[in-house]
Amino acid sequence: MGDSTVWTLAIAAVTGGTAVLASWVAGRGSTRAARIQAEIAARAQRTERLRESRRTAYLDLIEQTHRLGELYWEILAVLRNSAGAGDRGTAEVLKELHDREIAEYAKIRRCARVVELEGPPEAAAAALALQRTTGTFYRCVKGAMEGDTDAQQEFGTAFSPFWKALEDFIDAARAAHQEG
Repeated sequence: MGDSTVWTLAIAAVTGGTAVLASWVAGRGSTRAARIQAEIAARAQRTERLRESRRTAYLDLIEQTHRLGELYWEILAVLRNSAGAGDRGTAEVLKELHDREIAEYAKIRRCARVVELEGPPEAAAAALALQRTTGTFYRCVKGAMEGDTDAQQEFGTAFSPFWKALEDFIDAARAAHQEG
């Protein structure tokens, strides 16, 4: 074998080795790029699922708050119509409305807890503050059922903080939704 054959074989071996090495490096780079791309896609999917989950929780709480507000208007109408009446029929109607109030409160509490779970903390705090505003209504209905003559007045004044707490929640939910 001559020198040219050895050189040709050596160059072929170096070229082949370089090609294998380049292929290996490119393969690792492609694998890493694919892994990064998959992680980014998974993160984007998680973010979108969280965003939709939060949106659903926020809307559920807003809807339930409106349902409860409608019930409170019904209760206020009964309280206004029964001022000083104290008849047995009014007591039964109040008891029925009170039972509905308890059932609706359980729903708003559940909705607030879901918002608390989904977050962020600002929206959760606003949801729990909204839930707490229902306590005045509950106490007033109980008081009216027990003959408290001031219950109607106090019940009527509870609407302003209730709706304000809903507005505060909506603001917090909007901010959280825009950030997410």
